[in-house]
Amino acid sequence: MAPERQLVTRLLQEWGAGSKEALDQLMPLVYDQLRSLAARCLASERPDHSLRATDLVNEAYLRLVHSEPDFHNRVHFFAVAARLLRHILVDHARAHGRLKRGAGAERITLDEALMVGPGTGGIVELNDALERLAAQDQRKSEVVELLFFGGLTYEETAAALHISPATVDRELRLAKAWLHRELSSH
Repeated sequence: MAPERQLVTRLLQEWGAGSKEALDQLMPLVYDQLRSLAARCLASERPDHSLRATDLVNEAYLRLVHSEPDFHNRVHFFAVAARLLRHILVDHARAHGRLKRGAGAERITLDEALMVGPGTGGIVELNDALERLAAQDQRKSEVVELLFFGGLTYEETAAALHISPATVDRELRLAKAWLHRELSSH
């Protein structure tokens, strides 16, 4: 494991044990990757989206700081952060959707949806479909979330879920087929 990755894992464990100093040292180390995850989540959103990557990171940071830190390692931390970013985007889209009620919502392809589709409906539709998938097969839903929202590699996803990279690939292909059917029928 690279020294920086080891340091992140150690600081996460110290933060979990109650060290505020560990949190202060941790954030500069993970900020760039969190911002990269946030930018990835926003990449397919409409250009005039009111949230920016920095806004997403700041909101995720606030939620993380006010949570009970129980992170096993760096991969687990980024998996949780990816889930938070997704939920922040969904909450934001739903809040705006209440105002617009889907006016002008576009149909989106599966790959667009998996990369956080354009418009306010894309992320909400994807989130709802992922929740339905999770009810049937939690692991497939987690694979999609970690790869596409978390920006993790196949190897990191495999480590986070305690499965092989080949299983990650197989689960992703099955999840994409299921999501395609779900998103096409709604």
